[in-house]
Amino acid sequence: MKRPSAYLKMKVLGAIEFAEGNTVRQRVKAVSEQSFEDEQGHPHRFTWRTISTWLYRYKTQGTTFLQPKKRSDKGLPRKVSSEHLLEAIEKVLPKFRGESYTKAHIYRACIEEGLLRREEVAPNTFSRLVKEHELLKPESEVKSKRRLAFAKAYANECWQADTLFGPYLANGKTKTQAKLIAFIDDASRVLCHGQFFFSDNTANLITAFQTAIYKRGIPEQIYVDNGSNYASAEMANICSRIGTLLCHTPIRDGAAKGKIERFFRRVRSQLLAKELDLSSLEALNKQFTIWVEEDYNNSVHSTLGVKPIDRFGIDRTRIRFLSPNHANDELFYIESSRSVRADNTFPLNSIRYEAPADLHCRKIQVRYDRHTIDTVIVYYKGHRIGIARPVNLIANDRSPLKK
Repeated sequence: MKRPSAYLKMKVLGAIEFAEGNTVRQRVKAVSEQSFEDEQGHPHRFTWRTISTWLYRYKTQGTTFLQPKKRSDKGLPRKVSSEHLLEAIEKVLPKFRGESYTKAHIYRACIEEGLLRREEVAPNTFSRLVKEHELLKPESEVKSKRRLAFAKAYANECWQADTLFGPYLANGKTKTQAKLIAFIDDASRVLCHGQFFFSDNTANLITAFQTAIYKRGIPEQIYVDNGSNYASAEMANICSRIGTLLCHTPIRDGAAKGKIERFFRRVRSQLLAKELDLSSLEALNKQFTIWVEEDYNNSVHSTLGVKPIDRFGIDRTRIRFLSPNHANDELFYIESSRSVRADNTFPLNSIRYEAPADLHCRKIQVRYDRHTIDTVIVYYKGHRIGIARPVNLIANDRSPLKK
């Protein structure tokens, strides 16, 4: 019997209550040795594991049947992103100027040019995605907000960021997989900054973000996924300080960050496919930087028709940099709140610090470099007060000099 009816299952579960045994498990095993007749009078026996499963489902879900879950990615492309389709279509469209064409013609041209593979997207899927995202409509007629978000008008209007798991490198006596954290400009496709790390954590993400801002300016918006690093309070605080809007993609929406995903595919196919020096993290980052600046940023982009670095330079008058200030690094420091005691001191990492001004019995914010706590900066109500120093009890014990 492949699928026992609900009547038969409930008949089996009802027998557990009156079976012999001091525990539920013992009674279930006792029931598994009995025979039960279905609606047609046919006898059936079930293993104790099967009966236990029915009992668990009945107690937790109120039913003996396994409820099928809906796919979280239902209706979404699982092998190719909409951004990838758009770039492929834009490459083959010039061939059809002055000629009538259908979606089937476009699809066949993409396959012949090697821009798409049938394993990635079937003809019916291609047709559905083109219609859904209005990929063949003129820009002025497009109503899909999702498609319009693919192409920002100006440099630094939006950055996309993500993490790529790269090759294994020597890390002491073991080998560790390197992780590439990269930021790409949406409008110009220029890689603002990318760097390999051994750990994909918040500290390394902020290090890469800080370098990208110093190199390319401040983005109006940064578009990231919902990973713990990108959704951390530290990242949100930093974006708030520099005036950048932190936006997160919908869950499992691979098409939303199509440009950074496309860049990662190029990294895999062009850079990581080479014979690289993988002796250290520094050597890999040096080779990556050379490839980005001499090859990627300085090669004509197939969609833009110009070099990414040149497209970025067109909007140089719109780009906003951090104003020259010795305290710029503090924008990227970790921040925490502390309560100042009556003696004008506060604890931080098991060390007592003295506030640089009279802030006793007040709540302050302290910022410090996450890699070292040599310098602790005190902020009060958003204003920088000064540098806090560890308490020197001996110096405080000295009486003031008399004039």
